[in-house]
Amino acid sequence: MHPGHPPQPKEVTIRQRAQRTIALFEALKGVAALGASIGLLSLLHHDLRKMVVDLIGHFGLDPGGRYPRTLLHYADVLQDTSVRVLVSLAVAYVALRLVEAYGLWHDRIWGEWLGALSGAIYIPFEVRHLLHAPSAFAALVVAANALIVIFLAAQLWRRRAVPARV
Repeated sequence: MHPGHPPQPKEVTIRQRAQRTIALFEALKGVAALGASIGLLSLLHHDLRKMVVDLIGHFGLDPGGRYPRTLLHYADVLQDTSVRVLVSLAVAYVALRLVEAYGLWHDRIWGEWLGALSGAIYIPFEVRHLLHAPSAFAALVVAANALIVIFLAAQLWRRRAVPARV
């Protein structure tokens, strides 16, 4: 390096771009979960069941239909859940996603482990959902999550095969 010349930025590889794309996706999930949590918490002091019934009626849906019935079920579950539990779960999920995104963005081994493990945990549930309610979206979710887990597992395998630099 010559004096007076700024250092050249390191070239970002395709592997790093892919990993940073995953990091951005995980950060987006964390931010979306934060927004959804704030929205849900603002509804806790309202009669959620009545709000959902009004919403179903506004759109002219059959309250006994599959999706309206599911909405009513979750309105009841949310109404009966402790605010402290909801806030704790939301904070834990958001923190997990943002920490994972940081680790992946900065190419940390622990970020790859966290991403691979947290993604792999969801796959059985996503496959079960796909088998019970097949749709193109459900298939896309399973495929995308499986690809992310495979990519991160391959990264971990690659790191294992390459001796550590001193």
